[in-house]
Parts: sequence; C-alpha cells; structure tokens
Amino acid sequence: MEATARCAALLSLLLISQALIAVHSQEEEEAVPEDELQEEDQQVIETWTGNVKACTCDCESAESPTLTPEVVPPVPPTSLPAPPPLDCMPECPYHKALGFESGLVTSEQISCSNEEQHTGWYSSWMPDRARLNNQGFGCAWLSKFNDQYQWIQIDLKEVGVVSGILTQGRCDADEWITKYSIQYRTVETLNWIYYKDQTGNNRVFYGNSDRSSTVQNLLRPPIVARYVRLLPLGWHTRIAMRMELLMCMNKCT
Repeated sequence: MEATARCAALLSLLLISQALIAVHSQEEEEAVPEDELQEEDQQVIETWTGNVKACTCDCESAESPTLTPEVVPPVPPTSLPAPPPLDCMPECPYHKALGFESGLVTSEQISCSNEEQHTGWYSSWMPDRARLNNQGFGCAWLSKFNDQYQWIQIDLKEVGVVSGILTQGRCDADEWITKYSIQYRTVETLNWIYYKDQTGNNRVFYGNSDRSSTVQNLLRPPIVARYVRLLPLGWHTRIAMRMELLMCMNKCT
C-alpha cells in the first residue's frame, strides 16, 4: 500500500509539472519580443508619414511659397490613422479662373504703378481694363511709363492658392509683354516675395509674341497669397496686357 501511494504521488507531481511546462511554452509562443513591437510601430509610423512626404515633395523647404507657418510633427499612432492635412502642394491638379474675364474681379481689386498719372488719354487704359479677351477701345492696361519699375497688382480680398497666369497683348495694336516676374504676399504690411525658380533666382515667365494669343504659365508649386503683382521685364513697343489669374481648386492627394 505504501509503495502504491508513493507511485500515485509521483504520478500526480509529474502531471502537474507537464501542465505547468505546457502553459509556460504557450505564453512564450504568444509573447512578442519588445524589439519586434518597436519595429512594427516604426513601420506603421513610416507608412503613415510616407504619404505626406510623397505629396509635399520639394515643398518642405522653409522658403516654400506654399508652406504653412507652423507644422506639427506627427505623433506615433497605435493604429494606422488617416493621413494628416498636407502642408503644401508641388502642383495643382485643378484650376479655376479668378474672374478677370467674367467680371467677378472688381475694378477696386486691380491697381498699378503710377495709377494717379493715368489721366487724359491714359484714363481709358486703367489697370481694371486688363481683362482676358477684353475688346474695343481701352481693351487693356497700358503703363504710363515703359521701364522695369512698373507693375499691376491684384487683391484677392482673402488668402487663396494661385496656380497660374494667363496673358494677352493689347487687342487693337501690336503691343504686349514678352516676359515678367511675380511677387506675392499674404498681408499688406509684409514685404513682397519674388516667385523663385529651382536655383533660387527670381523666376522669369515668358509672355506673348502677338496681340491676341493667350499664353498660360502655371505656378509649380502654386503660391499662397492675397496680393499678387506682375512686373513686366520685357515688352514689344509698349507695356500692354490683358490677363487672368488661375486659382487652385484642390490640394494634391
């Protein structure tokens, strides 16, 4: 009897030990090393932010015209969220005319250099006449002076994303702008900013070669601004132009 009791006790201990070993082994199989968890979290973060980098492209520069003033760094997520709002866009996918041709842009929104000297005959060629496809006498803006200190300015009334410019020459004479540069700002009290090319120089846009053709220049990247100035750098016979601004209707996705 004593030998039988000892065998039963040993058998019970053996069964309990095997059960504990099985439970421990299962826990080890289910447990994931901390290093692997961190690696998985890092992959989630990189996937989450990768879309943003692909969309912002070269817009991450502090001098980018479409960079927002404050950029909040992403917080590591516990699960994959929707991409955060974009800070800027390299190119606008959709464009819409601001309203020079349609008349949505009012005369008060358009001004020019030396406007107070547009008297007499020049009073018929004020900056508000610089509307795309305008016809008849006074169909364009004519600058009182022909030098590189002249400009025509548009006040959008609110900050918007400008994505392109259309230009034409004077409708009834061989006078037009051959090249120009762009300045912009978001607030009237700030200094003007030149639109730059990829080398950091002031971008030169090429304009017209006749009086009637429309020349389109897209801004890549577009600019965030309320005030936009076009500064003629070259012209045929006289500084004369009709124009339209294009507004960006959607950020890149």
